[in-house]
Amino acid sequence: MKTNLSTFARYRGELRELLYLAGPIMGAQLATTGMTFVDTSMAGQYSAMDLAAIALGSSIWVPVYLLVRGILMAITPIVAHLYGAGRSSDIASQIRQGLWVALLMSLLCLGFIYHADTVLHWLQVEPEMATKSIEYLKALAWGVPAICLFQTLTCYCEGMSKTKPGMVFSFVALALNIPLNYVLIYGKHGFPELGGVGCGYATAVCFWAMFLMMAAYTALDQQHRKAGIYAQWDLPDLNIIAGLLKLGVPIGLSIFFEASIFSVVALLIGKLGAIVVAGHQIALNFSSLTFMIPMSLSMGLTIRVGQALGAGKTEQAAFSSYAGIATTLITATVSASVMLLLPDLVTSIYTKNTDVILLATQLLVFAALFQYADGIQIAANGALRGYKDTRVPMAMILVACWGIALPLGYILGLTDWLVAPMGPHGLWIGLVSALIIGAILLSLRLRTIIRRTAPANPPMLTTSV
Repeated sequence: MKTNLSTFARYRGELRELLYLAGPIMGAQLATTGMTFVDTSMAGQYSAMDLAAIALGSSIWVPVYLLVRGILMAITPIVAHLYGAGRSSDIASQIRQGLWVALLMSLLCLGFIYHADTVLHWLQVEPEMATKSIEYLKALAWGVPAICLFQTLTCYCEGMSKTKPGMVFSFVALALNIPLNYVLIYGKHGFPELGGVGCGYATAVCFWAMFLMMAAYTALDQQHRKAGIYAQWDLPDLNIIAGLLKLGVPIGLSIFFEASIFSVVALLIGKLGAIVVAGHQIALNFSSLTFMIPMSLSMGLTIRVGQALGAGKTEQAAFSSYAGIATTLITATVSASVMLLLPDLVTSIYTKNTDVILLATQLLVFAALFQYADGIQIAANGALRGYKDTRVPMAMILVACWGIALPLGYILGLTDWLVAPMGPHGLWIGLVSALIIGAILLSLRLRTIIRRTAPANPPMLTTSV
């Protein structure tokens, strides 16, 4: 009989494999998000207005970046399936077309950034804050092509189970970002004093550094040289690009729908003044930082499930899916504990303004509440990407975020239709609702997909031989 002990032993083995893949991804994601964290905290030390401006600029940039990142993430399960099936010779052509997709995505990003002032004007953000936000975004835009190309090569490496290079290069960029921010914010060593706008230029430089390091690694490393990514130059192949977009666009939209609801809330709060914006941004920025942990686990989970399915191991794919969800629940407990037990420590990193600290501390309670739902839904979605199931999850997240949660948050936060306007607290109730609904829907979808491809009894719960 298979005992609970043997199941736990198998889980520990799965956990080691998952962390081997997800650990470096987690480091890379934390480093990339850490640049936004550094921008926000250093701008906050310069002035509350610059903090608020960077907050609004980030609220526009981050969901757009995650949309592009999600579309390019289609490369990971494609490469994982080919690698698991022993068809490594077919990978190079997919990556060369992925680079064309990255360039296309960068053009779309730039077009949106240079018209972002329309969004801020429509939302009636105060002119000084809006101007600083746009200047920050235009400075950051210089690095957009580089980060898109970097993510393409990173997803290729991840599908090949080579996750450490992305982490190393991201941390190098983070280390570079701090002194660049200092020099450009305060005007040191002959540079002009740019305030928060200097963070945008610093981040752009870091994006190019990341891409150049990754390009050099994939060109010079022996295994990647055998793959032959740079062995020839391919013109755009519409059939391969269409296949990448068919899988990637739903992934990108799923991530965008979830990320954008946070950004829309930040933009709605923008009309409530700099103090409210700053307090909201602290809670949002810190929770976004902790979000990188389950997100990275889900990306490792995509690799595990994709390679197992490529090798025809459907039972292993199912077990990896359940183990991944269990792992995110453990990490959620740690994140929530920090937010609930150490709020003063968290807020002190960003600001010394007592009014901002008070509001941020209150909002961190909501952020702690959604850690569990967030962990479940992101892990389930990662497993579904491994199964190449992306369109139905996209629709589920759209319904949860934009069909239910955002209207609820708007009604509670900014109207008196049900109760007196609750301000940012009501909007955060909407955010929590979105994640809970998404967790339920995606869990049910994953269970359905697993039953189609694996034995009737979920592996984590099996008690027979």
